[in-house]
Amino acid sequence: MRFSERFRATRRAPILQVLKSAVATVAAWLLAGWLIPGPLPVFAAIAALLVVQPSVNQSLGKALERSVGVIAGVVIASALGLIFGPTSWVILVAILVALVAAWAARMTAPTANQVAISAMLVLALGGTSPEYALDRVLETLIGAAIGIVVNAVIVPPVLSGPAREQLARLGSELAASVDRLASALLAPQRPADLTELMLEVRLMRPMRDAAGAAIADAEESLTLNPRRSAHRGDIAEQRRLLARLSPIVTQVGGMTRAFVDHYDEGLATEPTVRAIAEQLHRVAHDIRLAVHLAEVDPEPLTSVIPALTAPLQIAAPKSEHWILMGSLLEDLRRIREELLEDEVDTGPPS
Repeated sequence: MRFSERFRATRRAPILQVLKSAVATVAAWLLAGWLIPGPLPVFAAIAALLVVQPSVNQSLGKALERSVGVIAGVVIASALGLIFGPTSWVILVAILVALVAAWAARMTAPTANQVAISAMLVLALGGTSPEYALDRVLETLIGAAIGIVVNAVIVPPVLSGPAREQLARLGSELAASVDRLASALLAPQRPADLTELMLEVRLMRPMRDAAGAAIADAEESLTLNPRRSAHRGDIAEQRRLLARLSPIVTQVGGMTRAFVDHYDEGLATEPTVRAIAEQLHRVAHDIRLAVHLAEVDPEPLTSVIPALTAPLQIAAPKSEHWILMGSLLEDLRRIREELLEDEVDTGPPS
C-alpha cells in the first residue's frame, strides 16, 4: 500500500457535502456563541462538523454518538476537577477514567474516543464548575441539532448515483463474460486462454457484492430523508435488478468453470455448440437490455427486443461431451427464466 493511500480517498467527497459542513459549522459557532456567552463555542462547532454525514440517518446516529460521548466526558471531567482541582495531571487521569468507563459501558470505539476527548478538552480549557459543564453539553446539543437540520434541509443526500454506477458496471461485465464464453466455445483455447477466462469471470462476484453494498447504502440514505418519496421507486428498481442479475452471476461462473474443466479441442465440432454460443450472445444482449430498461445504463442498444424468445433445439452430443453440454444447457435454462421472468415460460431446452 502506498503511503498516500492511508490518508487519501480514491474519490473526492461531493463539494456539496463540504459546503454543508462549512455552513453547519459556522452556524453552530454563531448561534452557540450568541446563546451561551463565555468561552469560544468549540464544542458546538466540532459537533456540527462531525454530524454532517453522507445521509440524514447517519447524521442522527452521529449526533447521538457525539452527544452521549460529550455528556459522559463532561461529567467525568467535572467530577475529577471538583475533587482534585485544576492540576495538569488530572487531565491524564480523566482520559484514563473516561476510556475505562466507556469500555465498562460497552460503548463503540468512536463514542469511547469522544468521551475521552471531551473530558480532556473540558479540563484543558479550564472549566470544572457545574455551570461550565452544563454549557458545554448545551453547546454540543446545539451543534448536533444544527448539523442534522443543515444536512436535512440543504439537498439531503440520496446515494442512488453510486448504486446505479455499480449496477451498470456489474451488468456490463456480466454481459461481457457471457460473450467471452460464447466466443470461447467456438475457438481453440490454449491453457492461458482458459486461465484468463476464469480470472475474468471471477471479477463478477466482488462487483456483485459492491453493487449490493451500494444499494444498501442508498436504501439507508432514504431513512428520515425528506426526498425519499421521489427516489424510493428508483432504488427499489435497482434492488430488483440486482436480484435478477445475482443468480446469473453464479450461473455464468458455473458455466465457465464447467467449460474450463471439461474442455477439449473436439468440443467445437459438436453441432449444438454453435447454437449454444448463439444463445449465449442473446443472453448477453438481454442482460444489457435489462440494465438499460432499469435506467441504470442509458447507453443506446442495437435492439430493445429480448433475444431469448424461443427454446433451444439440440442434437444428442457425443458421449464424452454430454456432461458439459447438459451443464451448459441447464444453466442456460435458468438464465432464461431469470431474464424472461415476466413472460410465459416456454419450457426447458430439449
